[in-house]
Amino acid sequence: MHGSRIAAVGHYQPARVLTNEDLVGMVDTSDEWIRTRVGIRSRHIAGPDEPVDELAAHAAAKALAAAGLMPGDIDLVLVATSTAIDRSPNTAARVAARLGIPSPAAMDVNVVCAGFTHALATADHAVRAGAARRALVIGAEKMSDVTDWTDRTTCVLVGDGAGAAVVEACPPGGEPGIGPVLWGSVPEMAHAVRIEGTPPRFAQEGQSVYRWATTRLPPIARRVCERAGLTPEDLAGVVLHQANLRIIEPLAEKLGAVNAVVARDVADSGNTSAASIPLALSKLVERGEIPSGAPVLLFGFGGNLSYAGQVVRCP
Repeated sequence: MHGSRIAAVGHYQPARVLTNEDLVGMVDTSDEWIRTRVGIRSRHIAGPDEPVDELAAHAAAKALAAAGLMPGDIDLVLVATSTAIDRSPNTAARVAARLGIPSPAAMDVNVVCAGFTHALATADHAVRAGAARRALVIGAEKMSDVTDWTDRTTCVLVGDGAGAAVVEACPPGGEPGIGPVLWGSVPEMAHAVRIEGTPPRFAQEGQSVYRWATTRLPPIARRVCERAGLTPEDLAGVVLHQANLRIIEPLAEKLGAVNAVVARDVADSGNTSAASIPLALSKLVERGEIPSGAPVLLFGFGGNLSYAGQVVRCP
C-alpha cells in the first residue's frame, strides 16, 4: 500500500461579484457591520444557468490541466457538495460527463463545510487500497440557491465557487503527500447548522458554532498535526474552512502555527462551504505563497458539527 499525494489543484468562481455595498441595497446592513462581524468584503454569485456541476467541472478541468493529465487518466470522481438540487444523476456523474471521463466511480459526499477534507481522505484511502489510480476530488457549492436573501444574518456570509485536486499514488518508496485523517462529529448539535425545508434554506446558530469552533477545535487541529508526525510550528500553511474571519483567526492563533501562511480567502469569496478549502488552497498555490512540498494543514468544520483534517504536501 503506497501513500497518495495531491498532484495539482484548480479553482473556479462565477464572474458576478456581490459586494457589501450591493447588499446594503438588499437588506438592513452596512459594509462596516459585515466586515466587523465576519470579515467579508465581497463574494461571487453564480447565475441561474450555472449549476453546481458546471462550477465543479471548471475547477476540475483546471486541476487536470495543471497536473498534465487527460480525462481518461481519472478513475474516481468525488464531489463534496450540499447544494446540488438534483438527487440523480449525482453531481460527480455530471462532472464526469462534462469532462469526458470514461467509466469512473462517481460519488457525492455531503458533509457540508467539512465535505472536501472528508472526500480527500476517502480518495487517499481508495488509492492506498488499490481501488483507484487517480482521483478528482472536488468541493463545489452554489450557496446562493439555498440562501434567504432577506435574512441579513446569513445572506452576508455566503458565496459560490469550486475547488479541485488531483490525487494520485506516490511513487514506490516516496513519502506520502496526504497525511492520516482525523475526523468526527457532534451529532447531538447537528441542528446548529442547517440546510433544510422546502425550498431548502441555510440557517445556523451563530454563537453556538463560534464557541464550538474556537474552543473545541484547536486541540483537534493540533492532533491532526501529531498524526502527521509534525508540530504546528512545522507547518508552512494553514487552510481552515473559510467560515468567518472571527473564527479563522482565533483558531489559527490557538493552533500555534506561527510560521504558517494562514488562508483568509473568506474576505473575497465569502463562505463557500465544501468549496472553501480547495478554493483557498488553489489560490495560495497559484500565487506561490507556499513552496511545493511544504506541509499544509487542511481542516474542515461546520455543518452536522462535523470536522475532518489532514496535513498535505503542497503540490
